[in-house]
Amino acid sequence: MKIVVIEPNILVHRDRFEAALPSSAEVVWNGGIEDLRDADVLVGGRFTAEMASVAEKLRLVHVAGAGTDKIDFAALRPETLVANTFHHERSIAEYVLAAAVLLRRDFLAQDRALRRGVWATSVYDANLPQLPAIGAARIGLVGFGHIGRRVWELFRGLGSTGVAVTGSGRVDTAAHGLSWAGDTSALNRLMTESDVVVVSAPLTAATEGMIGAEQLRALGADGVLINVGRGPLVAERPLYDALLEGWIRAAAIDVWYRYPGPGGQGVPSELPFGELANVLMTPHSSGVTTDTFGSRAAEIAANIGRLDRGEPLRNVVSQ
Repeated sequence: MKIVVIEPNILVHRDRFEAALPSSAEVVWNGGIEDLRDADVLVGGRFTAEMASVAEKLRLVHVAGAGTDKIDFAALRPETLVANTFHHERSIAEYVLAAAVLLRRDFLAQDRALRRGVWATSVYDANLPQLPAIGAARIGLVGFGHIGRRVWELFRGLGSTGVAVTGSGRVDTAAHGLSWAGDTSALNRLMTESDVVVVSAPLTAATEGMIGAEQLRALGADGVLINVGRGPLVAERPLYDALLEGWIRAAAIDVWYRYPGPGGQGVPSELPFGELANVLMTPHSSGVTTDTFGSRAAEIAANIGRLDRGEPLRNVVSQ
């Protein structure tokens, strides 16, 4: 069995990956298009019509993440399967919790002030308020899949209260310890009642721009927005205006409106988010840890083993 790996984040876990493969496996790392001619498996985030024209024996395209938007499903042979993998929810939940604490307690502003010699805390400035611990916050979860649930576990453990909105609204509130849950018709209610809103919903035609000016104004001047889903779930211009004009307190943005080419250079929006003091900007890195990609490498290898043994694969994606 020949396996071509073009996903650089799996290369970091080469030993773990190879140790879990069938004994018959031959791995080509950082392979080129010609390596696909007799390949059985491709591990990587993209598959094009050009690659399909060469890959005459390909049985499996295994994405090293959740997204399959760069897979040309139309070019796949009928016998070629596509599978994905997750394992990023633990790392993303850590990011969300860290960002919520950082922004609600004004640590970004305090850092900038202290670099100028200003001790920006109520201990030294009676005009500044004492800020609440995260356990006092109401958390609004827009999306309650594997990311939203893991995020909520961390906040719940600190004493926060929570509410959730999903596409269907079918959430067992008692089992998850939520105050209430509803479908997207309850989004404005969630924004109004929440101190921190965490966006992890999938991006579809129905959810694009679901959080706009009305919803951001409902979140209010003390509210914090954290987007780890997809950038366009939150309307770009209203989000910038909300941060600039103080409709909301702050935002952590890990998912964007523009992405760079292979060199990793390029601004993430046509709007100057980088000039704003009340935004934490990260390069879609909330899930990028050794925990995430080590677990992905192990699961991909396990799926390749199933393919070799003729067993059903996990996380097969159809389109």
